[in-house]
Amino acid sequence: MEQSFEEIRACVFDAYGTLFDVHSAVGAHHERLGPFSESVSAMWRAKQLEYTWLRSLMGRHADFWEVTEEALDYALSSHDVFEAGLRDDLMHAYLRLECYAEVPAALDRLRSAGMKLAILSNGSPPMLEAAVGSAGLTAHFDQVLSVESVGIYKPDPRVYRLATDALGVQPEQISFQSSNGWDIAGAASFGLRTVWINRFAQQRERLPTGPDVELKSLDSLPGVLGLGSP
Repeated sequence: MEQSFEEIRACVFDAYGTLFDVHSAVGAHHERLGPFSESVSAMWRAKQLEYTWLRSLMGRHADFWEVTEEALDYALSSHDVFEAGLRDDLMHAYLRLECYAEVPAALDRLRSAGMKLAILSNGSPPMLEAAVGSAGLTAHFDQVLSVESVGIYKPDPRVYRLATDALGVQPEQISFQSSNGWDIAGAASFGLRTVWINRFAQQRERLPTGPDVELKSLDSLPGVLGLGSP
């Protein structure tokens, strides 16, 4: 076990891309998008993140639902996709994203070991409530925290402070899990212990801070925290 994980009292998770497959929304309607399916999904996600950063820098906050709509509009227009009703169906699918297969069992093991569990996400409260409920994960979490409480997106330090304040622990007592390297960098800069869930073998970000541990999925997280085998 890593020395830095000996005092962990809480596990905090990013939602989109970490617990939930953001590409499953387009996946549910891939036949309607045909050959553009993967490209639309990738552009939707890229623009969604880009708009959160730009809005934060400009001081022009809008909640994640609006940002997600704007990013989807850009992606569909860029591919000349104008099918009636598809936009609304894709947005509705975003409320029912599939969770990754290992997530429920990993959360069960952590909770059984007495860990406090929370989500810390860019998502708006209604979006998070819908996604967590649809995946059957509501009972697993002590807190579901949204950036809407501070009105700015990750990786602003005020977002990560939401976790320490809500859970009543010090930064070094939190293990923060995200599939997004830039999110990991932000959390590490704030002082959280960080586990990068690198599902798709991405390159590490060239930023001043990075992950304490890199995993391929959440399956191995209990072991990293010294909780042993299931």
